[in-house]
Order: sequence, then structure tokens, then C-alpha cells
Amino acid sequence: MRGFAKTDIGKAREMNQDYYYVSSPESNVQLYILADGMGGYNGGDVASKLAVETVKNYIENNFNKIEPQKEQILQLVKSAAEYANTAVYEKSKTSEDLQGMGTTLDICLIYNNKVYIGHVGDSRIYLIRKDIIRKLTKDHSYVQKLLEDGKITREEANHHPKKNMLIKALGCTEYVEPDIRARNIEKQDILLMCSDGLTNMVEESVIYKLVKENPQTAPEKLVDLANEAGGYDNITVITII
Repeated sequence: MRGFAKTDIGKAREMNQDYYYVSSPESNVQLYILADGMGGYNGGDVASKLAVETVKNYIENNFNKIEPQKEQILQLVKSAAEYANTAVYEKSKTSEDLQGMGTTLDICLIYNNKVYIGHVGDSRIYLIRKDIIRKLTKDHSYVQKLLEDGKITREEANHHPKKNMLIKALGCTEYVEPDIRARNIEKQDILLMCSDGLTNMVEESVIYKLVKENPQTAPEKLVDLANEAGGYDNITVITII
């Protein structure tokens, strides 16, 4: 599989606190990672980069030590996220400037026609199959909780003033429980990973249309659209085909 990615500072932020990794097609482990950092002037920048690099190194160093079966790979992804949480949390205690920093984290490890997902926060992973776009992750946000509890409608959720408030992030506490899942992927499937700088600015139907038309050029086009809509946050988009 191949990944295509674009990240951008947006129109309103002083620095890009998103960070990502896309493995080469020849890599033994097909790995795609995205993190959207938060906290302080450079805390989010440090948190996202540290999380991505820690996960990458952990998975690449340990993949050959496990039996490549579903439960073992899921456990590897979970352990990688937990290890990254510890790394970010410990780093946050080394400097006053980094206190309270954290990051979202999304992992896609692809092996033998399955994608193994690790997820913390409100960045998202979508699966596009034929004429359907399906979200494979659940936002760990205050607004998502209100939605699940029936206290607000989906329309209200889209415009809620506390839309960006997370109830779970990586590196903010000593321990975090990532969501993990495995999903079969078919030959024509497209995976999309993105930070909320995209999904807060561009409608899901538009995202689907552009990715479906051309997954290779979609990251750049979607970043442009998010900026045209205001670009209030950093924007990162990864497509995997």
C-alpha cells in the first residue's frame, strides 16, 4: 500500500503542532501515524513529534518479536500507544514550558489485508469503500459525549463552542487507555487519516468526494479547502491506497 500526505500550518496558528509518519511502500511494516499536539508555545509541537517517533520505533523494533496474528498485533499497537503516552507524560515534567502538553494519536498498521488501529483523541480515521465513507474512530471529546447522551443533536455538535474540548488525550495523564480495533480491508478500499483542522472546516461529503475522485491528490486539495474555509487550525491529511 502507499500513503500520500500533506500537512499545513493553516491561517490562524503560529506553528504547526501536527506531526505524521508514512512508511515507504518497501517497508516491512506498513505504518501510518498522525498526531495533533496541544499545550503551550511549543509543547504541542514536542508532544506530537515525540508520540509519532516513539510509536514508530516501538512497532518497528518489536513487530518481528511477535506472532503476526490478530490479537498479538492489536496488543503491539496498544502497547506502542501506552509507551508513547509515558514518553510524552515524562517529557512534560522536564520543563515548565512543557507542562500540560498532550496530543491526539492515530495509528494504522496494515498487515495481511487488515488494518490495525490505535486511537486517542479527536483526530480521525475513515474507511472509504465503494460509495460509503465510514468513520472507524470515535472522538474522545466533550461534544461526542453530549451527543451519545442525547443532550445535543448532530447539527448542534457541528457548531458547539466546546467542540475542541477533549476528554482523553495522549501524555496528559500517567496512563491512557487507547481504543484499538482491527478491520478487514479490500482491494479498492481507501483509508483516510486526518486532524480536526480538516473535519472542522470541510464537510464529510466533500471529503468523500475528493478522496474518491483522486486519493493521491486529495490531501493537497483538502488542505486548500480547509484553508479557504478559514484555516483556523493546523491541517493534516493522509490517504492510504
